[in-house]
Amino acid sequence: MSLPIDPTKIDPEDYGEHRAVLEMDHEEAVEHTREVFTDAGFGVPAEFSPSELLNEKVDADRDPYYVLGACNPEMADRVLDVTEQMGALFPCNVVIWEEEPGRQVVYHVSIMKIARLLGIAPDDENWQAIVDETSQMVDEAYANL
Repeated sequence: MSLPIDPTKIDPEDYGEHRAVLEMDHEEAVEHTREVFTDAGFGVPAEFSPSELLNEKVDADRDPYYVLGACNPEMADRVLDVTEQMGALFPCNVVIWEEEPGRQVVYHVSIMKIARLLGIAPDDENWQAIVDETSQMVDEAYANL
């Protein structure tokens, strides 16, 4: 099986990749990231630790890994007015994993940009406005990490 696109030829900017490294313990990084994204206008209606779940259920011995499901309700409402399919990508996840003790990676990709690439959302001015606004919020959060 081959993919219809070559992922190595897609610029990370096209799917809104963000990555930051925090020199702190994992729990502190999760709390800090939650606060920074909240200050940038996101709520966090869902969060969980896949590593804790997998370590418990299948004895995976995974290092700390945490998912913050970030959402801005007004933006989510606008998005669903454009395409109901976007609900399948909600919320906008921000993940924090322990690269090594005292060193955490905070990672995010833009579901708004990915939806446009996949054809779930239109490639028009209205959608670009949503992409721009959500990108500004994420940029603000990353600038304050």
